[in-house]
Amino acid sequence: MNPMLYIDFYKSTHSKMYHKEIAKIVSYFTPRGTRLGKIETENELVMFGLQGFIKEFLIEQLNEGFFGRPKSEVIGEYRRILDSTIGEKAYDISKIEALHDLGYLPVKISAVAEGTRVPVKVPMIQLENTHHDFAWCVEYIESLILAESWHAMTCANVGYRYRQAVNKYYDISVEDNVERARAIGDFSFRGQESLSAAIKTSAAFCLSFLNTATVPAIPYLEKYYNCDCTKEPVAFGAVSTEHSVMCSSFALDGDEITMVKRLLNEIYPDTSFSMVSDSYDYWNLVDNIIPACKEDILRHNGTLLIRGDSGDPVEIVTETVFRLWDSFGGTVNSKGYKVLDPHVKAIYGDSITPERMTEIYEILIKNGFACNNVSLGVGAFSMQCAIYEGGLAPFTRDTFQCAVKATYCEDRSGNSYQVYKAPKTDSDNVKKSQKGMCCVYRDEQGVIAYKDGYTSETIKECGDINLLEPVFENGRMIKEYSLREIRNRLHNNSF
Repeated sequence: MNPMLYIDFYKSTHSKMYHKEIAKIVSYFTPRGTRLGKIETENELVMFGLQGFIKEFLIEQLNEGFFGRPKSEVIGEYRRILDSTIGEKAYDISKIEALHDLGYLPVKISAVAEGTRVPVKVPMIQLENTHHDFAWCVEYIESLILAESWHAMTCANVGYRYRQAVNKYYDISVEDNVERARAIGDFSFRGQESLSAAIKTSAAFCLSFLNTATVPAIPYLEKYYNCDCTKEPVAFGAVSTEHSVMCSSFALDGDEITMVKRLLNEIYPDTSFSMVSDSYDYWNLVDNIIPACKEDILRHNGTLLIRGDSGDPVEIVTETVFRLWDSFGGTVNSKGYKVLDPHVKAIYGDSITPERMTEIYEILIKNGFACNNVSLGVGAFSMQCAIYEGGLAPFTRDTFQCAVKATYCEDRSGNSYQVYKAPKTDSDNVKKSQKGMCCVYRDEQGVIAYKDGYTSETIKECGDINLLEPVFENGRMIKEYSLREIRNRLHNNSF
């Protein structure tokens, strides 16, 4: 598809509406508030996804689908759609033709470094045109940048929230040398709105954890975030059975124990694997079948993870740990908590909300068990919804009230103008925008804040304290971040 059609209809008309003297527009992407303010981690938004968005859409797709194609072809596509829907008099096709003639997108994007947690109401991204004839291009990409950014940032927040909880409970009960980045896994692929959503959701979650079931998240991170899964830990998957495997085997074998032994001794003798165990009678498998396979399990060169997939996840996973201890025992770590024999572990997949995770960890600790006796999974529910104040809060663009608003312009004579909106009907000041150009900085306490009211000249006075650094200009990246850098920034070098 012609990427110049990645717009709301009204964006096609604005180039005709702007004052003929306007030569420059500056806009800001800002999370204007939070609907989850009482959750400690949700008063800030993780900056993530911009680099992937720029490379995928503003460079690859624009070059391949617009600038790199014959002018007559792309203009014909554009006119066919717009003429048939809003009419040829509603928009100015000459502006699109002129852009194709120019050969690149005349926009400069500056942003806070990816991996930074930015307080709500502080601008994260600055957009401005670099050519006086194309001020309209700045807001033309508003809908696209919002659609491609808000959910990735929100899911980066989700991962960060889980990681903070893992850190808290691992500090209490788990040896310090146990890797925390593998405590939680992303199982959200099948519950996402689309393949694209699944990939970016998982990539965002992988800023805080290494485990994911979403394979294409890895090539996405490699392509857009300068990493290589053959040389560094980008993300890891898991070997696991599913119900079709277990149920069909039961149908042919006539029992469950035959498949358990086959997995341990023939199929994966040297590989850890997860085994879905509730196809028929979960507690019979835990209490009888697994103990009957004890010699096979202790001979197995790996870990057998017993996976429940129905019932109350909190009860299932904690009680499994207790019963596995009774059957296999284990050791007591230096912090005084019991750790199962390394040949067995409990796992529960895509039903673990932050609340359930906290409950599981607290039950384990209360009963003297380390939290790394369980492996937990996050599904699409937690990537798309929070449990908040006794109800559900679905994640949308308005969860953090993300918006792109123009706040500054200049005319062709170089005069500057403060642009802003301040609706009197906006009782909670959510719609009120910044005014003029913005400097984003860290205050004396190290908290990120901003000051507005600058012009393109006076903003230069901010110098290096301005955290909005140029990353893209005139069709090319001018600053990039690696996945490793982003993780280290988000987790203060303790990923």
